[in-house]
Amino acid sequence: MGKPEQPAAPVGAVREDVRRALREDVGDGDVSAGLLPGDSHAAAVVVAREECVLCGRDWFDEVFRACDERIAIRWRVAEGGTTTADEPVCELEGPVRGLLSGERSALNFLQLLSAVATQARAMVKALEGSRAVLLDTRKTLPGLRQAQKYAVRVGGGSNHRMGLYDAVLLKENHIAAAGGVGAALRAASGAEANFPVMVEVQDLEEFGEALDAGASWVMLDNFSVDQMTEAVGERDRRGLEVILEASGGIGPDNVAEVAATGVDRISCGALTKNVRACDFSMRITA
Repeated sequence: MGKPEQPAAPVGAVREDVRRALREDVGDGDVSAGLLPGDSHAAAVVVAREECVLCGRDWFDEVFRACDERIAIRWRVAEGGTTTADEPVCELEGPVRGLLSGERSALNFLQLLSAVATQARAMVKALEGSRAVLLDTRKTLPGLRQAQKYAVRVGGGSNHRMGLYDAVLLKENHIAAAGGVGAALRAASGAEANFPVMVEVQDLEEFGEALDAGASWVMLDNFSVDQMTEAVGERDRRGLEVILEASGGIGPDNVAEVAATGVDRISCGALTKNVRACDFSMRITA
């Protein structure tokens, strides 16, 4: 079996994210870097201070491209590759003002996206041997959804819906407003747009209602392991081709146990919400 194809970074989002980050950090100009001679050049190295999955090279490169196109970057670790502690991951050379102005924004992208990819990789590894696919959620940092969802793919996970515009997900409040699981699903089936339709259920009674109403994708929200196992068994006894997704309170410590119940998808908000940044540093070397 060949190596999985590396996902492509969302080019438009990369440029927009970087413009926003530099506007926030550099503003009208870097007054500290401005104290240095304008014709001064330097070399620098970025070091990973811990083992992690490297992610975010496109954002890193775009930061320095925006600061000064003369900055050259030579990567020593591939996107999606694993670093070791204190390993140099890239070398830079160019005008020192641009190097210093871009340093923080570039490292911010690298440390955040590497953290997401690293956690995704660990959870995907925990799912090996099961049928479950790891999904992210909409619990992302404001303005960085495409970046974080890209990092999940680099780590080997898959993306759930991107936003409210590309799929129907009937959650607890939708169901309450519609008057029940069946009523919500009937409203979705009558919609003109051809969107995937998913419904969230809170207990086994609602789960039965969803199956009776012809649901094709059911999210089991905060079900216990025993309840998930019972739901999978009920789906199979009925001979239905219904995707079952586990969600709520799932993380690295229990994802394998959840997968063992036989669910098809596992969505995890912690992938993009509870992120501990990976540690990278940049040092001027000459």
